Formats: sequence, C-alpha cells, structure tokens
Amino acid sequence: MNSLSRSKNTSLYESNLLLSLIMSSFNQSIFHPAVFFLTGIPGFETYHAWISIPFSCLYAIAISGNGMILFVIITESNLHEPMYYFLSMLSFTDLGLCLSTLVTMLGIFWFNAQEINFNACISQMFFIHGFTFMESSVLLAMAFDRFTAISNPLRYATILTNSRIIKVGFVIIIRGTTALVPLLLLLKRLSFCHSHVLHHSYCFHPDVMKLSCTDTKINSAFGLAIVISTAGLDSVLILLSYVLIIHSVLSIASPEERKKAFGTCISHISAVAIFYIPMISLSLVHRFGEHAPPIVHTLIANVYLLIPPVMNPIIYSVKTKQIRKAVIKIFFSKLI
Repeated sequence: MNSLSRSKNTSLYESNLLLSLIMSSFNQSIFHPAVFFLTGIPGFETYHAWISIPFSCLYAIAISGNGMILFVIITESNLHEPMYYFLSMLSFTDLGLCLSTLVTMLGIFWFNAQEINFNACISQMFFIHGFTFMESSVLLAMAFDRFTAISNPLRYATILTNSRIIKVGFVIIIRGTTALVPLLLLLKRLSFCHSHVLHHSYCFHPDVMKLSCTDTKINSAFGLAIVISTAGLDSVLILLSYVLIIHSVLSIASPEERKKAFGTCISHISAVAIFYIPMISLSLVHRFGEHAPPIVHTLIANVYLLIPPVMNPIIYSVKTKQIRKAVIKIFFSKLI
C-alpha cells in the first residue's frame, strides 16, 4: 500500500510539474510575445503585389537621390562648406530612415512576411525613432546655419568651422540615441496579452504600446517628454531662427539682396514642412484618431517615413544651383 501511495504521489507531482511548465511557457508567450504581426494596406491585401511597385519606386528614388547628394558633396571640393556638410547629414538621416523600414515594408508587399520578432521590433523602433530625432536636430542646425550666413556673413566661416560642425554632428547622434534606450527598456517590461497585430508595416512605439494589457502611463509620459524635448523643442527653435532671419532680411537695404538672402532659405523651409507636417499628423492620429479607419493610420504612417527622404534630394537638387550643377556634371561625365 505504501509503495502504491508513493507511486501515486510521484505521478501527481510529475503531472503538476508538467502542467506548471506548460502554463509558464504559455504565459511567457502571451506576456512576452515571440512575434508581432505587421500590417500592409488594410482592405487591399490582394493587391499588395501591385501596390509594391510605387513603394519600390519611392524607395529607389529616396536611396539613389540621397546617395547622390552624399556622393556629390564628398567628391566635389567646392561643396566642402558648412551648408553642404549639414545637407550631407540630412541625406544620411534620410537614408537611415529608408533602410530602417525597407525590409519589413517590401517584405509584406512581396512575400506577405508579416511576422517580426519582438527583439527585432525593438531594434527597428530604435533606428526609426533615432533617425527621426536626428533629422529634427539636423534641421535645427541648418536653421542656425542660414541665420548665421544671413545675419553675420563676414564671420560665417569663422563661426562654423569644420571642427565645430564635427562636434555638432556628434551631439546630434548622441542626442538622438541616448534618450531612446530607457524608452525601449521601459517597453520591454510591459505585458502583451491582447492582439499582437500592429497597425503599420513597421514597428512604431505608440502602436506597440497600445497592445499592452498593463499600465502604460509611465511609458506614455516618458515618450511624450522625449518628443517634446527633441522634435518639439527643435521646432520652436527653428521658428525662432526664422523670426530672427526675417528681421535680418528686412534690415537689408537692397530689395534684390533681400530676395537673394531669403531665397537661400526656401529649400530648408520646404524640408522643415515635409518633415514636421506628417510627424504632427501621425501623432494626432495616434492620440485622438482611435475611431479613424485603419487605412488612415497606414497612409499617414507611410507618408511620415517615405515622403521626406524622397522629396529632400529633389528639393535641394532643384533649388540649390551648386548641387544641381554638380549632379549634372557627374551625370554627363558618366555618359561621356
């Protein structure tokens, strides 16, 4: 009888141990998901192969355009000036944004590859948000560059020396990345027991955070603080820079000189507009557009990451005579 009792107890213990292991594995898969599921264009899944054509063209334009700007500035010695150094930084961040989403977006359209590993999702968020904050900082540096060139042209070269521009570049990289580390670590502490389906074709911090079934007040507050202290502060300082630029331009006596001075800012104003307008629109949709159709979220999210890298090389190639001449020179020399 004792041996039979011991056998039953051993069997019961093993069953409980097996059950606890199964439940532990089940809970881990729920609260720390192995994968998220990305979304293409909602309602147009059967047309993804056709939709991939314009997206592929946009990526090709963005990568080739920004690559050309970088190549031109590096190889042409007459473009080794502060304005073009900052432009090369803008092209670098635009390339980073493109490459951060290229694999997942085209993977969905071409191969219906919607799954993304949780850690890969975290990594993609780091690069997307990092390059976004860096681009905001570059636009601020470019605004300061224009203000210095217009208000104090005689000291322009002595104020913006090569060593100072290098320091500005390091500050932009450090500022754009350090704030993200605690934000993403806070995200890893969350539990995900609801749907694992994201609204975009890439991992976006507010989108991932909404899937959590635990309290996200700390994450939301910290994320909002980072956005305000980076892109929010940058936009205010850019606006202030243009108030000072307008004041400097109006103090110029010659109408022709005024037009010429303000004309140098047109490209930068366009770059600021195509960067901040989609960013603000996407933030508003995530904050207040809970009942908006899913396709609205998707379209604004794609515009937010694709339009600035596509348009910036076009704007600067068309509006900046030196860049345009250098591009034409390299293009025709290759043909000859």
